Amino acid sequence: MNSAEANLKKLGLELPPAPKPLGVYKPFLIDGKYLHLSGHGTVKSDGTLIIGRVGEDLDTEQGKLAARQVGLAMLATIKANLGSLDRVKRVIKVLGMVNCVPHFEKHPYIINGCSELFAEIWGEDNGIGVRSAVGMGSLPDNIPVEIEALFELKE
Repeated sequence: MNSAEANLKKLGLELPPAPKPLGVYKPFLIDGKYLHLSGHGTVKSDGTLIIGRVGEDLDTEQGKLAARQVGLAMLATIKANLGSLDRVKRVIKVLGMVNCVPHFEKHPYIINGCSELFAEIWGEDNGIGVRSAVGMGSLPDNIPVEIEALFELKE
C-alpha cells in the first residue's frame, strides 16, 4: 500500500502555496487525534484564485476542477503544518459549498472533484468520509467552491 506522500508524487500533482487566513480564524486546528481544516478556496499554484459562479461563469466540469483545486490547497495546508500527508489516517467529513446559480442541482458532482482527489491520496477506505455538498448564493471573492474538512490523525 502506497503512502499518501508516495501517491501525491505518483500523481505528479503540484500543490499551491498553503493559503493564509483572510479573516480572524485558524486555517487548521488539532484537537486530540483530529485535524480540523477551515474552509479553503480555489488557490492555484501561482497563488491566484479561480473566480466565478457555477452555471454562469463556469460549467459543471470547470466547477469540478475548481473543487479539485480546493482539495490541493487543503493538502498544501496539511503538508505545511504537519510536515507530511502521511500523518493523516483518514478523512472523516467534508463539507463542500458551491457558489452557483439558483437552479443548479449538481452540487455533489462538483464536490466529487475534491473527494476523488482525497481517495487518490489516501485510498478509497481512508480517503472517503461522510460528506455534504450544498449550493450558496455567493462565496468570498466570488470563488466557485469552498470546502472544509475533518481528518483523523495517526497515533
